[in-house]
Amino acid sequence: QVHLVESGGGLVQAGGSLRLSCAASGRTFSTYAMGWFRQAPGKEREFVAAISPTGTTTRYADSVKGRFTISRDNAQNTVYLQMNSLKPEDTAVYYCAARIGGIPSTHPNYDYWGQGTQVTVSS
Repeated sequence: QVHLVESGGGLVQAGGSLRLSCAASGRTFSTYAMGWFRQAPGKEREFVAAISPTGTTTRYADSVKGRFTISRDNAQNTVYLQMNSLKPEDTAVYYCAARIGGIPSTHPNYDYWGQGTQVTVSS
């Protein structure tokens, strides 16, 4: 069982930056692929970024490539999402997820989910 807690969301102006953190419980964090997804009001949950257990492989949605960076610190059981050049369309609840097996999937077929953190980008 893995318990995930996101933090770092908030209100920011367009063009600004935020860094989301996701702290995981348990001693097997380094064996999980981790992902970030987001869901805007009235829309389906969508993939944002994912990272392999060792951090050597990362994947991004086209909409965030070049602006967002996913990283992880296995010693701290934490995964991060650095978000730069934010746009109003990035406004959503951002969810952290963990996937058994190590594949940084772009599909929401993850095994554990956090409760989400709100990111609001004003124009």
